[in-house]
Amino acid sequence: MPMPAPIAVASHRKTYSRQKSGHPAIGRRVARHAAINPMTTQNTALNSMAVGYALESAIGAPTSNNPGAEITVPMRPATALCRPPPSSKTKRERTPITEGGASAANGPATRMRPRYQRGPPATGAAVETGSLSERVVMTESYGEPGAETVHPDATSTSDERNELMLPTRWLVAAAAGLWWCALHPKVVHLVATIVVVTIATSLGGAFTRREVMLMTGFACLVVFTSVRSEHADSAALAISTTAYTGNARVVDDPQPFDRSTRVIVEVDGRRCELWARRHSMRSRLSVVNGGDYLALSGEIVPLSPDRYQRVRWQHVVCEIQPEWLGDISVGSPLAQASNRVRALVTRTGDAIGGAHGALFRGLVIGDDRDQPSDMLQRFRSGGLSHLTAVSGQNVALILTVATPLIRKMAPRLQLVTTLALIGWFVLITRSEPSILRAGVMASIAVFAASRGRRLAPLRSLALAVMVLIVVDPLLASSVGFHLSVGATFGVIVIGPMLASIMPLPARLMLPVSITLGAQLGVLVPALLVFGRAPLVALPANLLAVPVAGVVMMVGMPVAIGVALLPALSHVVLPPIHLAVWWVDGVARVATHLEPESPRPGMIASLCLAGVVAITWGYRHHAHVRAKHEG
Repeated sequence: MPMPAPIAVASHRKTYSRQKSGHPAIGRRVARHAAINPMTTQNTALNSMAVGYALESAIGAPTSNNPGAEITVPMRPATALCRPPPSSKTKRERTPITEGGASAANGPATRMRPRYQRGPPATGAAVETGSLSERVVMTESYGEPGAETVHPDATSTSDERNELMLPTRWLVAAAAGLWWCALHPKVVHLVATIVVVTIATSLGGAFTRREVMLMTGFACLVVFTSVRSEHADSAALAISTTAYTGNARVVDDPQPFDRSTRVIVEVDGRRCELWARRHSMRSRLSVVNGGDYLALSGEIVPLSPDRYQRVRWQHVVCEIQPEWLGDISVGSPLAQASNRVRALVTRTGDAIGGAHGALFRGLVIGDDRDQPSDMLQRFRSGGLSHLTAVSGQNVALILTVATPLIRKMAPRLQLVTTLALIGWFVLITRSEPSILRAGVMASIAVFAASRGRRLAPLRSLALAVMVLIVVDPLLASSVGFHLSVGATFGVIVIGPMLASIMPLPARLMLPVSITLGAQLGVLVPALLVFGRAPLVALPANLLAVPVAGVVMMVGMPVAIGVALLPALSHVVLPPIHLAVWWVDGVARVATHLEPESPRPGMIASLCLAGVVAITWGYRHHAHVRAKHEG
């Protein structure tokens, strides 16, 4: 069935041409139609259409002096400006029109090239002269005079169109408001947050009907989040001492300590802490995995207010004091599948052996349970503790490994497979706050890309925070969530600002700005929780992060490959062991170089934060002044 002729669809003051569809037949048909039957408005001499014109052309084609001149009716259909994609059905090759070639038979080739510049790559001319606006904007080329015919992505990016839909400052303010209300679910905080957000968002002018609807929706989300957070706190206060005997679902892997083992279990829909101090109970818990079911008997007791605040983000509302632990039964098929993958990584770490094997598990899946306390302390002192907390870097590396296979799938299957891969990795890493933030943020970006939109990272971060806080308000009290969001904000916002003011070589600009931006992003929670900001974090990260990234990227495939072919362990494990040793060695050196007093690091971080604040204030003032003057 023949396809309809390409048309130009007018919308308000812009006309969007569909001539550059992904189908090559449409491109050939548009080229033939424009060469045989030029429109009246195409006779107008335009600067943007003149880009790519040949100085001398054949009879009947426009010249550089009169680019809008009419052309002689060709004697045969025009040749397509692009080569069709390779296909098994293609019997003969179509050669593209040569540079500057135009005649009455094939039409003005170079005149069409500015139009083809708007379409997807590998579909036509390669004119690179002139600015972007000169090459893509074609005023009055199609449609009514005065209309601007452009490709939807030619003059404005998807981010700019999204900005028109919902400004980024709205999303950031909404995310901050939801976070605050989840931490303080009281009426006074609720009212204060709504008032502050309303004032902040009304600075640009009066509200439209759409903005009022958005504000109403945000108010509903705030109320919903506050009510859920208050309900969770009320449930913790309503716990009374009772006896329990039955099965409990193990929520997370047991955490061993020097003289006890801690595990979170779910009993009748309530999450409880279980501390095993007897040797027999600790031995029983050593073979338990997250998602399994454990038979037990004990007494459920409420938690003290201080203790509840520490475990609030884990939804723990009580403690169960066990009398005995019984049989273990496996969990759901999904839990068993994730436990099998974790077991493969654990066996690979055991093959490496010692503390380095535990560090390998921490780098790949964030499992730091078996790391010695001195290793945890030196990674924290050197500013490298984020390496053993799975986050966006791990998600990005996993997607990088899987991209060559995903690209061969259909578009919709690509989206489903990518989202499933992200969810699978989140499940394997036990849904820690940092990986939840990274997973939701990556899912939002992937979904937007599937819809043809390029979402700004700051918008993705704000949307991810809003989604997570609405789904789980107690996550707002997690220190790991604070650090993850702060570090991401620093990389997205503060890093580029530092890169523009630091006189460094290009090779060092990106890693230095990213590291400093992340350190400034977590400065406030780091000072409040840990009481210091590592002074040696910058050189330590520059030396350790690239090597740790390699381990994160190849760790999972290597673990699976060694499980399938054990003979490969003698080939692939020594380089990985060397990389893990390097990361641990950097942490050791950084710990020795880090001053004992936290003051030098705090002073340096605060000074750098002041420079960033002054730079941002100056640029914001210049932007506002230019906006008013313009």
